[in-house]
Amino acid sequence: MKVLHKLLPLLLLALVAGCAAPVAAPSAPAGGEAAAPAGDMPYAGTTLRLVGANHPWQVAITPLLADFEAATGIKVNFEAYGEDQLNQKLTTEFTAGGSDIDVFMQRPLQEARVMQMNGWYEDLANCVSDPDYDFADFADGAVGTEMVDGVLTGVPIVTEAEVLYYRKDLLEAAGIAVPTTLDELKAAAEALTDKDNAMYGFVARGQRSPLVTQFSSFLYSSGGDWFDADRQATINTPEALAAIDLYGTLLREYGPPGVLNMSWPQAVAIFAQGNAAMYTDASSIYANVLDPELSAVADKTGVAVFPAGPAGPIMYNVTSWGLAIPSGSQNKEAACEFIKWATSKDIVLKTQGEGAVPGARDSVWADPAGSAAFPADWVTAVAASSNGRGYDRPLVTAVTEARDIIGGAVTVSIEGGDFETAANDANAQFQALLDGEQ
Repeated sequence: MKVLHKLLPLLLLALVAGCAAPVAAPSAPAGGEAAAPAGDMPYAGTTLRLVGANHPWQVAITPLLADFEAATGIKVNFEAYGEDQLNQKLTTEFTAGGSDIDVFMQRPLQEARVMQMNGWYEDLANCVSDPDYDFADFADGAVGTEMVDGVLTGVPIVTEAEVLYYRKDLLEAAGIAVPTTLDELKAAAEALTDKDNAMYGFVARGQRSPLVTQFSSFLYSSGGDWFDADRQATINTPEALAAIDLYGTLLREYGPPGVLNMSWPQAVAIFAQGNAAMYTDASSIYANVLDPELSAVADKTGVAVFPAGPAGPIMYNVTSWGLAIPSGSQNKEAACEFIKWATSKDIVLKTQGEGAVPGARDSVWADPAGSAAFPADWVTAVAASSNGRGYDRPLVTAVTEARDIIGGAVTVSIEGGDFETAANDANAQFQALLDGEQ
């Protein structure tokens, strides 16, 4: 079963609140690859410096590192940082040169194009070519997220797709079926909105830049995209305008007050408090709405596949985190052994099954133990997303600037303004950005 998923939100909430201090394993002598002894431990004596994020995957993999060390003789020192701190550290060390990082966690959609442009990645194509490793077992969308100009920048470790969270009790009481199309979603949102009683039919991200990733599925399902095969911006096509109009209408007419200031933590809080009937966002934040300790409506919430538009149900299905090797590592072969171990079928089954970290291996999702930690309807919804697009934002180097440009047009729609003019302006700005990157 092909599936893509994100971060276990219990820890994500801490990351949103602020960057955690670095947590480093005890130091050990670094340096180059150890002399390869004979036998089954060719890299025994090597020390790998692994730099990553304070993240559920880090929590899940850390107890297993001793097994890898015992089997290979390779020592792994894992330093974990907040997401922003991690990006700053990687950028600083790689820019300065001489970094001794051997493996690092990366966010391919946010940083891979810049890092690849700077020559900071080791192409992992050869690393994953071992038939016994079975790289073909990884979902196509997850692998596609990691590819930049033909270079495999990382191996997927955490995946996610956009899904629909909904209040089962409210839809049932109103005699409304779970929406399977965007038209049905809009009709249900209208019917379930009761602003006098602080009940809103729909909630989602409305903040300018953060909304872009979740708007993407509305865009794709409406038949649109960010740009065409000739790298011509398509933010103002009829399909894109329809998606912008729909997203804006949903949040303006049927959404809560203050939606323009909402990223995912604020939007999910509205739903979890019982003030919204439907909510579209990442599959990875399911615990925030389905865990009784976090949600007042946990027992009343269902999960469904993202509704279909004129082009069908086309949602994003992406790798949110991967493991990469920097081009400057002095221990590339040992680093490759670690990545193959950490993303092997056995280990992914453990990190996914026990840690509830959604991975990208089809065989693990096909194993009942691989999906046992997740809600059954969530698994079904995510499985239906397996053929989604492997990107949830424009695949450009200046991704932050691109999100700001596009998000600006959508916020005009949310405000009830002239979104067509805003989309034309955004299209021109985005085209200038695309031209500048060619």
